Amino acid sequence: MWQEENNALYRKFTFTDFSEAFAFMTRVAFLAEKADHHPRWTNVWNTVEVWLNTHSAGNTVTEKDRKLAAQIDALL
Repeated sequence: MWQEENNALYRKFTFTDFSEAFAFMTRVAFLAEKADHHPRWTNVWNTVEVWLNTHSAGNTVTEKDRKLAAQIDALL
């Protein structure tokens, strides 16, 4: 579930292993590139953390972030 905190949408994803986490990141990367909207994220082994906000809107959460969050959720 996405949480809105510190002017960003945040979600932590946990997978069975690094390969699954990396595959997820690859799929997200294609979505983000297509939307010209790139997340801040981290990956450590099986965990991916994602923060979404819109830099051009003063680093706040916009509809662009909510749309990408929904697209990311649809990957699961």
